[in-house]
Order: sequence, then structure tokens, then C-alpha cells
Amino acid sequence: MKKMLIIDAAMRQESRTRTLLHAFLEGLQPDVFQIAHLKLDELRPQPLNEVTLYLRTRLVNEKHYDDPMFTLARQFSEADVIVFAAPYWDMSFPAVLKAYIENICVEGITFRTSETGLQGLCRCEQAFLLTTRGGFTETGSQDDQALPYLNAIGRLTGYGDVKVIAASCLDIAGMDHEGLLADACDQAREAGEELSCRMNPRTMV
Repeated sequence: MKKMLIIDAAMRQESRTRTLLHAFLEGLQPDVFQIAHLKLDELRPQPLNEVTLYLRTRLVNEKHYDDPMFTLARQFSEADVIVFAAPYWDMSFPAVLKAYIENICVEGITFRTSETGLQGLCRCEQAFLLTTRGGFTETGSQDDQALPYLNAIGRLTGYGDVKVIAASCLDIAGMDHEGLLADACDQAREAGEELSCRMNPRTMV
């Protein structure tokens, strides 16, 4: 089975982003993926500070990669599919996702430094960003800082560019909010179906 890691940065149970995530999961074929679902509002990863940064540096220098401090990084590096589910907040995404990323960017686990530069160590074959936005922001616009950042982390760790499925204008008066979200859910469901077919060993030639 392929390993799928869901990094869920939705902050509310009724989150529209979580609705989009559920549609994506509905599209998956059973018995193709072993799914780990991290709810960051429950996990509450902490940003690095002077103490934890010193500890991480020492552990990396001593190559103690099996330390519990690196549990999240090891899980990230072993995922075949990574799904970021994060609402559009303040031009990017909730701060808890940035804190999580600080915890998984570990030299020797998710990337390494070589004579030719940085090299990703993650085995991820496909990464997704599922997001919902209240306003008119379009994917790839200058007001969308979530995608450039996650793509940069992809270049660092090796998962490559992120495929985005988004619903926008969900708080704009006069717009068909339910219809816009439903359309995005259809896209998410189809993406899950396509991914399952592509990664199902029984369908591979």
C-alpha cells in the first residue's frame, strides 16, 4: 500500500476546507493507501526557539535521527502522497502549518546538503493543496503566497510542485457559495479517483 500523509490545518469542525478534504478522500479507492491524518489544531506543533533549535542542531550533528524530536520529519519523508488541507488565511495559510513545516525540515531526514546544493530526501510522488478562500484571490496570483511557499518546500524536500484544488469567492455577497464549493469538491473527488488509478498496482502495466 502507498502511504498518504494528510496535513490538516483547518481550524474548525465545520471548515469548508475540511469539506473539500472529505470529497478528496471519497474519491480514493479502498486498499490503495495507508492514510495518516494529522489534525494540526490538535497536534499543535510549536515553532522552533533557542532551546529546541540547539537541541535539533546537536541531534543532527550526532546523527540521532531516531530521536522522538524527528518523528514528524521521518513520517513526512516516508509518505508517497502528501496532502495539505489549509484554508486561505492572511494571504497564505494558518501559522500552525508553518510551525509544522519548521519541524519537518530536518537535514539528513527530509533533505541534505551536497556539493551541488540542497537535495530532497522525501520519496513523495505527488503533493496536493486543498484550500478554500473567502475572496477573489486566484491560485498563482501575487496575493496567493501559500502556493509559492509550499512549492519552495517541495524543491527543498523533494516532493516537487503542488497540485492545487481551490474554491474561491465563498464569502462574496451574491455569489453561489454552495455551487462554488460543490464544483471544487467534484474536482477533489476526481483527483482522488485519478490518483488511486495511477497508484493502484493492479492498474499498472
